[in-house]
Amino acid sequence: MSDLTSSVGRSAMDIAAAVKAGEMTAERVVTDHLEAIAAREPDLRAWVHLDARAAMAAARAVDADPAAAGPLAGVPFGVKDIVEVAGMPTRNGSTIPVDGPADADAIAVARLRAAGAIPLGKTVTTEFALFQPGPTRHPFDADRTPGGSSSGSAAAVAAGTVPLAVGTQTAGSIVRPASYCGIVGAKPTFGRIPRDGVTLCSSTLDTIGMLGASVADVALALGVMADDREAFRPSDLGHRPRIGFCRTFEWDDIDPEVRNTLEAGVQRLAADVEVVEVAMPEPMRGLVAAQLAVMLVECADELDGVRTRHGEHLSAALRRVLRSGDGHRWAYDAARAHAAAAASHLDELFADCEVLLAPSVLGEAPPRATTGDPLLCRQWTLLATPTVSVPGLTGPGGLPLGMQVVAPVGRDDLALGGAARIAELLAE
Repeated sequence: MSDLTSSVGRSAMDIAAAVKAGEMTAERVVTDHLEAIAAREPDLRAWVHLDARAAMAAARAVDADPAAAGPLAGVPFGVKDIVEVAGMPTRNGSTIPVDGPADADAIAVARLRAAGAIPLGKTVTTEFALFQPGPTRHPFDADRTPGGSSSGSAAAVAAGTVPLAVGTQTAGSIVRPASYCGIVGAKPTFGRIPRDGVTLCSSTLDTIGMLGASVADVALALGVMADDREAFRPSDLGHRPRIGFCRTFEWDDIDPEVRNTLEAGVQRLAADVEVVEVAMPEPMRGLVAAQLAVMLVECADELDGVRTRHGEHLSAALRRVLRSGDGHRWAYDAARAHAAAAASHLDELFADCEVLLAPSVLGEAPPRATTGDPLLCRQWTLLATPTVSVPGLTGPGGLPLGMQVVAPVGRDDLALGGAARIAELLAE
């Protein structure tokens, strides 16, 4: 048995294969990653809770019979701190006192654990997964935000301290931090992964997803969490697939230098894929405002009890968001109706292509006083489509810049297959 090479920096699939083959112990894998966290955490501040003792116990259980372990045998992962992990507190990025640890795993976490993966702890989130920044810093520039609200998950993966981390998205909270940090972030089709054991802020938008260093790793983890690995197996798009470049109605809001970078990236793809220009149908105009109305009202409803019982612990920013939700109730029904009408035009978007490639962020990661603007992600979340943030571009300031691959509702295999193809081409 060879157990001399560090597992840090290896893909989740490589780690699992090495553990199952007896080439590396899960205990060594966990030790390696805990040491990596200890080295980066003073500056990164991506974790709100670590449980080394529980992680080592789980690793020893995998090592007792590694060949029988699941497809994620010995793979360490982080969990956004609105998702319950048995034995760990769920703080929701808030200062509200917590009574004690969770009694049980969220279903998504339980499925990862059953597949042999090992939760190391809870990653930092913004306050109730909204807009008040947490302490996490961008892994490549400490003065910048890693994005929100899955800030700790994205930073932990990008810094190489864990190969996978659970995130959630209500507006752009997986795609945006993944784009800022230069990693893969996937928001699956709405409803594909159960949300039991997750603190919600919007019942019709909140979606559990995954952040990782590669599309293959993320696809495997999503399939495990959904208990449907086939639905998340990346599709082979063939020799020269048709990729639709969709600038969206918000193209002019993007910094001009960034627009040039995105267009140059698309041109790099054109040697290997057929790029077609795709315009959004006019009935889809206004989806950003519709998503915001739905999100604000549902957040005010979901967190009304928290506001009533613990208002003194809420930040001024969160209280403003909840008051804004109260003030948008007049727009809620019309926003939902607009979303339903727009969704009926999704077939038009994909009529001439298999997947879309669209901008995901307005620019590079901004200063830490904000978590960045989810403007370019809102409409896809409202439409429930699977979206995958693909790394590979560099912004004018030298920081990562992602784009998002979008597929029809229910075709997560296409979104992941397109993302894998595009990521490979951009990396060349």
